[in-house]
Amino acid sequence: MIQLAPVDRLDPTHVYWVAAVTAPCRDWSGAPGCRKGARYLVDPDDGSTSRQARLVFDSRAGCLEWMMAHRSELVRDLPGASVVPVNYARWLLGLD
Repeated sequence: MIQLAPVDRLDPTHVYWVAAVTAPCRDWSGAPGCRKGARYLVDPDDGSTSRQARLVFDSRAGCLEWMMAHRSELVRDLPGASVVPVNYARWLLGLD
């Protein structure tokens, strides 16, 4: 199941998944002005990078399914970077 919710409305006892990307180089075209290695989430509306998750998934499989359904847009909008599913809590803590 997909949820569109702010982080403070998510159940803290549940594991949520998000699509994330790491900037492959400084001043990357997917996030102009960024540093190499900067971490971002993928905005579901336009495929751009974002610091806030608006699209969270109940399972890793659900996140992968969304990524596969939108892979052409992700490749076009986020050139040179790999989009990966990550545990949202770990991403917020900087662990993933």
